[in-house]
Amino acid sequence: MEARDILTSSRLASGRSRLEAPSRRYGEKLIQGLLAACAAISVAITTGIVISLIEPSFGFFEHIPIGDFLFGTDWSPVIAPPSFGVLPIVVGTLSVTFWGLLFAIPMGLAAAIYLSEYASPRVRKTLKPTLEVLAGIPTVAFGFFAFSFITPFLQDIWPGFLGDGPNVFNALAAGVAIGLLIVPIIASISEDAMSAVPQGLREGAYALGASKMRVALRVVFPAALSGIVASMVLGVSRAVGETMVVLMAAGNNPQMTFNPAEQIQAMTAYIGSTATGDIATGTIEYDTIFAVGLLLFVLTLGMNMISIRLVRKYRQVYE
Repeated sequence: MEARDILTSSRLASGRSRLEAPSRRYGEKLIQGLLAACAAISVAITTGIVISLIEPSFGFFEHIPIGDFLFGTDWSPVIAPPSFGVLPIVVGTLSVTFWGLLFAIPMGLAAAIYLSEYASPRVRKTLKPTLEVLAGIPTVAFGFFAFSFITPFLQDIWPGFLGDGPNVFNALAAGVAIGLLIVPIIASISEDAMSAVPQGLREGAYALGASKMRVALRVVFPAALSGIVASMVLGVSRAVGETMVVLMAAGNNPQMTFNPAEQIQAMTAYIGSTATGDIATGTIEYDTIFAVGLLLFVLTLGMNMISIRLVRKYRQVYE
């Protein structure tokens, strides 16, 4: 009996040793190190961008009071006598972003609801990649499309009771083109969030007699709200940071107006048109590029912080 017990215990011990997790492989450690290095590089790049913006901005604010910069209503830094009130190009940026979102959010959410709730798997596999192709088209192509097609189209259909039609350069054409840019972002992320909603919620609603549209709007949409909000804020950040479309379609005239038919200038358009080497390095006019860039960075950071708070507030956790 003792020999049999010893043999049984040895077999059990060998079985336990085989069930124990093996020691970590060197390849896993290497992959972990590479991922940590990528995270560190991204943080370092972001820090470098902030430092490159802050240093020249301090030199700018040594000559121009920050209150005059933030609340001034006249922006002409390269025209004598210079004026450095940034509000006109901030308003221009917000105007283009507003018209872009007014176009993109309904289209993006409608596409997401169709792909998630109505489209067959075959149609979804075809339509979703086709929609996402829009995100890969160069923005200069969208700018040319806005200038050569959207603006003439708006001028043809502009109702007379709204006054004269849009100018050759106008905020509405740029907004529509930016909306086309961010429709794939909103549609794709929102569709992923809706598809992640458990099927049991849909089946329970159908069992209670709800229609497909009611299930989509009253059950799936609220359950996926955190992902939908995240897609919208990401679209806002994309619209605020767009350069080529507003530079080619919205014009280069800073104005304090939300009239979509008027020519405006956005913050990114000013940076893109000014940072061409025509202004001497070290001058106040040159430092305005970095001051505007820092303000744009702060606005985008604020939007991302709001996005994080909203996503955490409306996040749904399912077992």
